[in-house]
Amino acid sequence: MVRKSYGFKRGTRKKFESKEETGITKYLRKFNIGDTVKINIDRSNPTIHHRFQGKTGKIVEIRGRAYGVEIRNGNKLKKIFAKPEHLSL
Repeated sequence: MVRKSYGFKRGTRKKFESKEETGITKYLRKFNIGDTVKINIDRSNPTIHHRFQGKTGKIVEIRGRAYGVEIRNGNKLKKIFAKPEHLSL
């Protein structure tokens, strides 16, 4: 028998599983350049790294349906591209 693992990565497959459906209004939201938004990752489509969950940033760019959000991660400024279902005012 193999011994059960209690490592750092234990249980990570369940982290983003979700049976909840996202409403259509999340996908249709519009933001303007200069708006302050909060990154709240939609668990049905986790395309952003979970380290940015709960961060607040400013919209600096629009690329198609995605928005460029500038956040501060430690002492660095980073630009994250996120779709509207992951952003809230």
